[in-house]
Amino acid sequence: MFIDDVILKVEAGSGGDGCTAFRREKYVPMGGPFGGNGGRGANIIFKVDEGLHTLLDLRYQKTIKGKKGENGKGKNQHGKNAPDVIVKVPRGTVVTDTDTGLILADLVEKDEEAVVAYGGRGGRGNTAFKTQRNTAPDFSENGEPGEKKILHVELKLIADVGLVGFPSVGKSTILSVVSRSKPKIASYHFTTLSPSLGVVRAKDGRSFVMADLPGLIEGASQGEGLGDKFLRHIERTKIIAHVIDMGAFEGRDPIEDYEKINKELSLFSEKLVKKPQIVIANKMDLPNAKENLKKFQKKISCKVYPISAMNQEGLDEVLLALADLIEKEKSEPLYEEEQFESHVLYTFKKEDSYTIHRDDDGTWVIEGDEIEKIFKMTKFNSQEGILRFAKRLRKMGIDDKLESMGAKDGDKVRILDFIFDYNN
Repeated sequence: MFIDDVILKVEAGSGGDGCTAFRREKYVPMGGPFGGNGGRGANIIFKVDEGLHTLLDLRYQKTIKGKKGENGKGKNQHGKNAPDVIVKVPRGTVVTDTDTGLILADLVEKDEEAVVAYGGRGGRGNTAFKTQRNTAPDFSENGEPGEKKILHVELKLIADVGLVGFPSVGKSTILSVVSRSKPKIASYHFTTLSPSLGVVRAKDGRSFVMADLPGLIEGASQGEGLGDKFLRHIERTKIIAHVIDMGAFEGRDPIEDYEKINKELSLFSEKLVKKPQIVIANKMDLPNAKENLKKFQKKISCKVYPISAMNQEGLDEVLLALADLIEKEKSEPLYEEEQFESHVLYTFKKEDSYTIHRDDDGTWVIEGDEIEKIFKMTKFNSQEGILRFAKRLRKMGIDDKLESMGAKDGDKVRILDFIFDYNN
């Protein structure tokens, strides 16, 4: 089964918890803190596997989870990092974060890989918090939560040449003749329900990959037929080979067919109509084909290659022409740089990383990824841990913000499910 579009949830592993421990040895006074750090949680990594040609393996996986890092231990023993989760995908896989709409990965090279969700860092043990002023800290951290994302994973096939055209013009027949691909061939529309790939070898020994891209009809770019589903695969092809039924076997006008398909390509993406294109005039063995070809060449000013795929005539010239075009055409990036997610290291203006609002019951609610992460990493089982959490809130400006919004001593403040009293 050919699957090229999947929605998937991924949850990277949380970091292991830091350890609170103290060194107690005979004849060693004031041993001090001795708790190790937790290990890093598992990353979720997508990696190219050239043996795959579909996203079928991902279709039935609703959620991919990574393991938590190992907790730290006494004697300054750090926890082990959790092993990364490797998800194998075909070449041409594009991964998008559904929340931001930004691209996390565009995997096109052999064995290329990308981290799509990062595991949390391990929590620090109490040894890491030792200072000159606090030589025996009685607190440690929980591990950082791993990233959770809902991904849109889509496959955009990588081929040098894409065969486009109306149903039943002979695209599958051409591919079956010039390669070892065995697409289904029949005399009814939409015989081909999924793209087919084949390795083609020209007469002079040069080889390239050709794709039969099905389902294009008028209105395909707007969702008619199968075209909107498979137009995405044309985006990666270097050359578009437009196949025309020059025999007009079903009573269609070859010129109208050519113009309609090109219109659908431009409506889907302006980049498609800018790709090099040749016209393959198929079914030249039919009675009206030669006359139709003359009319076509008068109207359309492009190079036309007449062939009969059924009789295997004219194919050598087409393949040589395609091989020449492929050598001249350079691969261009499919996406612009600003479409990718980036991790900004420096900012000129620090924006608030949290929001504060008041519920109907009067409780002040603080929300934000950073403050929620700090909360989850805090161990509230020691007074020092609680005081450190309060200091971090104050340093972030939350106390001042609450005061400016009218908060009074004794008001309830909530972060996630934890409620505490406000005291300024």
